[in-house]
Amino acid sequence: MIKRLVITGYKPHELGIFNPNHPGIPYIKKAIKKQLIPLLEEGLEWVLLSGQLGVETWAAEVIWDLQMDYPELKYAVITPFLDQEKNWNEDKREKYEEILMNADFHSTITNKPYKGPWQFIEKNKFFIRNSDALLAVYDDEKAGSPQFILKVAKMYAEEHNYELILINAYDLQVLIEEDMYSDGSA
Repeated sequence: MIKRLVITGYKPHELGIFNPNHPGIPYIKKAIKKQLIPLLEEGLEWVLLSGQLGVETWAAEVIWDLQMDYPELKYAVITPFLDQEKNWNEDKREKYEEILMNADFHSTITNKPYKGPWQFIEKNKFFIRNSDALLAVYDDEKAGSPQFILKVAKMYAEEHNYELILINAYDLQVLIEEDMYSDGSA
């Protein structure tokens, strides 16, 4: 049973998304929601996020929606280092603050500002050790930042009961086509 789930995925620029109103975002959110509902029905309690922009931000928004029907669902934002939002623009910082404010728990792994890539490595190891599964929006055909936590998760899964759930480009395309078909656009 999956009680604690890590959600991660691409950052917006890795997907070519530079606008918060990009038409692809609702499909990514819909795909995340589609994966979360059965897990919630089976007893999912916590989602762990590191607060990165992109998939993790959109996942937090999905969680807010789901909490209406699943008030027992909680989420934690556990950052790899302090002040990760320091160099973000004002809009991104505001969204990040909203995500932190609504989180049931938030903390940092290293309790210091950015010192080096080792902080991301420690965050990845912490997340995998303290969860039952990883849900990632990631496609092996398009390398990106999620590949590092996926590598840790795959190694961990070889020796532990750990589940990997991937949402890839094909999954997103299916959702788009389903929407087009149901709208009569196809």
